[in-house]
Amino acid sequence: MAERAQELRRARMPFVRATVVRAQHPASAHPGDEAILLADGTIEGFVGGQCAQNSVRKAALGALQVGESVLLRVLPDGEVHFPEAPGACVVVNPCLSGGALEIFLEPEMPPPLIRVCGSTPIADALAAVCAGVGYDVQRDAGADDPASTTAVVVASLGGPEAETIRAALDAGVGYVGLVASRVRGAAILDGLDLSDAERKRVHTPVGLPIGARTPAEIAVSVLAELIAEIRVRGLTVPERAPVTAEEATDPVCGMTVVVGPATAGLSVAGRQYWFCGNGCRSSFAAAQP
Repeated sequence: MAERAQELRRARMPFVRATVVRAQHPASAHPGDEAILLADGTIEGFVGGQCAQNSVRKAALGALQVGESVLLRVLPDGEVHFPEAPGACVVVNPCLSGGALEIFLEPEMPPPLIRVCGSTPIADALAAVCAGVGYDVQRDAGADDPASTTAVVVASLGGPEAETIRAALDAGVGYVGLVASRVRGAAILDGLDLSDAERKRVHTPVGLPIGARTPAEIAVSVLAELIAEIRVRGLTVPERAPVTAEEATDPVCGMTVVVGPATAGLSVAGRQYWFCGNGCRSSFAAAQP
């Protein structure tokens, strides 16, 4: 699981890490069992049988959407003597064969991605301080993927600055910074014929006015402005996972089922049905004429 998690982080793919923290007999899962859940509902690993997995899958996708961890308590139908856990999300699963579970779901979202354009001491310093606070950094990369790019900062002090700014704006990047004097920056932007909305997304002179002079100080001022844009002013960053899995209602038990690669399904008279597990699917199939 640790190697798979590192692989997903490198690919900037959101995921949820699920860990069984308590299990009651006769549950098939045991404390310490782990799984990784992806935004399409795929489960890699083991945190319980098929019926339990459906509850875990639904809760994990919810955790991805809000970006917050949750302790999930999966209980079989009926009274269960299982110590309370304050703040836990409780799900009663009518198809659970027995054995309550507590599973900790921890979503991991890609950090902000900062594209630093330029081969200057300021660009080098900015890349270093951004990486130092845990942001992902790309150097002189095209800004053609707005879904994963938080900000583009042009610190080339010459070269194709206008072209880079135009490409970033066209890609939908919410924050574009230009390291330049007030006069030179205004001249570059005047030549781009920007709309009012586009002009608001370009920051020049870039960085907070802290009297920065050295490349390192300028980098700190730019990073401080970036942090304020992200944390205070709501700059769009990949904090919400695109949940791609669909939901359906099990026609037997009435549970909400997340449709994924391993979801039990059955086609009857041209209509597709989805089930929480093989037990409900078998019951439904046996009742068909």
